[in-house]
Amino acid sequence: MSNLPSEPEFEQAYKELASTLENSSLFEQHPEYKKALAIAAIPERIIQFRVVWEDDKGQVQVNRGYRVQYNSALGPYKGGLRFHPTVNLSVLKFLGFEQIFKNALTGLNMGGGKGGADFDPKGKSDNEIRKFCVAFMSELGKHIGANTDVPAGDIGVSPREIGWMFGQYKKQTKLWEGVLTGKGGSWGGSFIRPEATGYGTVYYVEEMMKWASGGSDSFAGKKVAISGSGNVAQYAAYKVIELGGTVVSLSDSKGALIATSATGITPEMVEIVAKLKVERKYLADVAETADFGSTTKYVAGARPWLQVGDVDVALPCATQNEVSGEEAEGLVRAKCKFLAEGSNMGCTQEAIDVFEAHRRENGKDAIWYAPGKAANCGGVAVSGLEMAQNSSRIKWSTEEVDAKLKDIMKNCFENGLQTAKTYVTPKEGELPSLVAGSNIAGFTKVAEAMKDQG
Repeated sequence: MSNLPSEPEFEQAYKELASTLENSSLFEQHPEYKKALAIAAIPERIIQFRVVWEDDKGQVQVNRGYRVQYNSALGPYKGGLRFHPTVNLSVLKFLGFEQIFKNALTGLNMGGGKGGADFDPKGKSDNEIRKFCVAFMSELGKHIGANTDVPAGDIGVSPREIGWMFGQYKKQTKLWEGVLTGKGGSWGGSFIRPEATGYGTVYYVEEMMKWASGGSDSFAGKKVAISGSGNVAQYAAYKVIELGGTVVSLSDSKGALIATSATGITPEMVEIVAKLKVERKYLADVAETADFGSTTKYVAGARPWLQVGDVDVALPCATQNEVSGEEAEGLVRAKCKFLAEGSNMGCTQEAIDVFEAHRRENGKDAIWYAPGKAANCGGVAVSGLEMAQNSSRIKWSTEEVDAKLKDIMKNCFENGLQTAKTYVTPKEGELPSLVAGSNIAGFTKVAEAMKDQG
């Protein structure tokens, strides 16, 4: 019996990676990597601290703050900060563990980490959120730096919160450096950073489509189901529409918004949803309005996967474990051809098993699944580009950053694809396993660096 407490989210992420490594020829060819996996599974450092702040009534409040500095073999720790009541050590270890290999797949020099607090921004005033950010950074600032650990935003942490934390870090250290990414555009932020995760996921699926069709397929005319309604979902929707696809759903923790007309979810609707989320409200608050009522339906308590009918592409863009085994089977029945995670660990292991079994049994007609560590690495990739711009005291144009993002997503896809062919040889006519290829490609890069550094 283990003496460690149960950490279900982390254990799921670890088993998902370990199982693909064990079911490949990797350990036969490189037996030393077994020990590297055991070492990489343990964070280099975990920082836990209390965050004491004062609400608008003058009452003292306290939350738990964390930073998991997981692996620095490839560069400074890099990964977001999440402010959400569900934050605990298991969630942050899962996110940090995934982040190591996601960052490796970008090709940039970044290690992996994750952090945050069990603070809930919903229902708090701007002043209360600012006070919390200052208190949080007063402790976290002792442990980070531009060449040590570079956090970014995640759920509950927008450029506004990044600004408040950056200001506190600067007061404490007297340093103006690229210690946080996702900064404002006028003071060190990068173009395309807010859009990067959503755009990058769509660019990745474009590469999947091209490869599966021999170069002839695209988003034009495709029906695309998207979950979530935050930053990732919004920009994925915008890019899908720009490329000629039809977005048929968005969702949040209360329910799903399903398109009932051929036009689908329009850019104007996405813009309304974006404003709604800034106000920390729910889709239910606009579902019956004139902008939505005649062309969408709202399904309370549901995710979109079993509500949308036949679709070509599914993009989970909300949170972890948002596609169950039953929903995966529903997407197979709905003739979905491509599923890529815009969220981290968006699919349960049962769902992944459904997708992978269908891939093995149905040749080019199968659903093709791409894991989040590959498909959604665009966000942290542009964070890495922001770090490079900060180090050089320069700012690249939107077009330059977007071109670099496209190249990174293309290289990430091809790396996973070729690695899968090497270590998990597909049968004749079978689509390669992107989950196995991406896991192995990210892991081997980190393991080699760890080995070289002793």
